[in-house]
Amino acid sequence: MDLNPQLLEYLESFLTPRRQELFKKVVEQRTNHITVATQDVYQLHNTSAVIRSCDVFGIQNIHVVEEVNVKKIDREIAMGAQKWVDINRYNSSEACLADLRHKDYRIVATSPHRGIPLQDFDITRPAALFFGTETDGLSEEVMEKADEFIQIPMYGFTESLNISVSAAIILQEITFRLRRSNVNWQLSEDEKFFKRMEWAKKTIKNSEEIIRRFQASH
Repeated sequence: MDLNPQLLEYLESFLTPRRQELFKKVVEQRTNHITVATQDVYQLHNTSAVIRSCDVFGIQNIHVVEEVNVKKIDREIAMGAQKWVDINRYNSSEACLADLRHKDYRIVATSPHRGIPLQDFDITRPAALFFGTETDGLSEEVMEKADEFIQIPMYGFTESLNISVSAAIILQEITFRLRRSNVNWQLSEDEKFFKRMEWAKKTIKNSEEIIRRFQASH
């Protein structure tokens, strides 16, 4: 779809003023500077909870590798977040890694046992944060191809956290620091436009018919 501000204005006129303002407010806080990848997470509710955390902290894209465990997103746990976050699915870690490298992300493996402390993580360069299975963590393939490792400092007897908890802690810390930095982390103006257009289409019943009517009259 072309970049047509008049079409966006027309489409958003079918939304309530409150929803219009919410879309404008939320899109300003979205980022692709940081993205998230999950690898064969066995517990379905954990993947769904990570998607929810991505939405809460403004991460626009999540990359889901389903090489072994292929399941549908738990809509109840995700609380509708899958409607606002872009879910990119892969049937192999190799494909996911290749796609993210092509997009100039550095691959960052999360681990409870190795890596730099979360608070020392370099937020200036785009990064794809990888989270692994609950029992085995990330695969050897991801660990071998990772550019960096990151860990949450822990001081108790327990050596690891649930993946959804880990993701929430890491995303909260990184996005908080990003918003206080001089890093250009926001979406481009074109990306904001198309995201608002997409959200409006998902919200408005018969949006495609409305768009066709607009295009026919212009």
